[in-house]
Amino acid sequence: MKKRYLTSVLTAILTVGLLGGPLAYHADARPGQGSSMGSRGSRTWSAPPSTRTSPYTTSPMERSVTPRTPGYNTQAPFGGSTPYQSMRPRHPFMTGLFGGFLGAGLFGLLSGHGFFGGIHSIFSMFGLIIQIMIGVWIVRWLWRKFAGNSNNRPVSGFTPPSSGGFPPASAAPQSAPLDIAGSDYEAFQHILLDIQQAWNQQNIIAMQQMATPEMVSYFNQQLSALASQGARNVVSDVRFIQGDLSEAWRENGMDYATVAMRYSLIDLTTNAMGQVIEGSSTEPVTVTEVWTFTRPSRGGSWLVSAIQQTGQR
Repeated sequence: MKKRYLTSVLTAILTVGLLGGPLAYHADARPGQGSSMGSRGSRTWSAPPSTRTSPYTTSPMERSVTPRTPGYNTQAPFGGSTPYQSMRPRHPFMTGLFGGFLGAGLFGLLSGHGFFGGIHSIFSMFGLIIQIMIGVWIVRWLWRKFAGNSNNRPVSGFTPPSSGGFPPASAAPQSAPLDIAGSDYEAFQHILLDIQQAWNQQNIIAMQQMATPEMVSYFNQQLSALASQGARNVVSDVRFIQGDLSEAWRENGMDYATVAMRYSLIDLTTNAMGQVIEGSSTEPVTVTEVWTFTRPSRGGSWLVSAIQQTGQR
């Protein structure tokens, strides 16, 4: 009996694995699979402004090749030091020398009996004054020698700002507003529909003409993961509902446009035998996502560079 029971359990597990149980697949199997991924230039880790189509908060990036770097506008907590205060260089030789002179003089004075405690206290006081004078002179000489030269010496690997010193707290990557024409909106809509079709056909070559290499790699990984499980995602009847611009800008020779788009589609996942294991073949789902497109500023076609999810479905 125990062997038969164990055999039945193993058979059921294998059957679920082969047929693809509902828990083995992502509920959102369309391109991107309901995650936030890609790059938006210097604004990758900042939230896009809300729009009429997407008035809710946009999910931050979960996957991106753009490194997360602290911004210049980082504020220190109350009572703490700013990043620039903590990064301000200190010369260990100068601070140690001055502290040694001052500490020796004070120790010689305090180890007596005060200013009027005898001749030893008087000598200690004069000794302290002389040591302070010598220490101040040495510190000033060293400061002119080392600090003056360091201000004029460029740091290897860095281009010093023209104004000198650290950049201001409000400094940010250079970007300029970008005007989006009606033809651009039409291109965004066509790319949305064509990406869904290429995904349905598992046509990576077609996706390479519509998305950045980063996004194509994500799509390829997602399709490969489905194939390894013996599953396939089928999207059909994709219909664009509405969309509007969140922000558009130009930086480092590239144009960026982040657009909120709402669309409906049939989104289902089947197993190797064509059986539906996730989604519906008759009931469409409505999706609101924020897509970012990019192209060279000198001209070229728009490419999908990021897809982000919103709190609205």
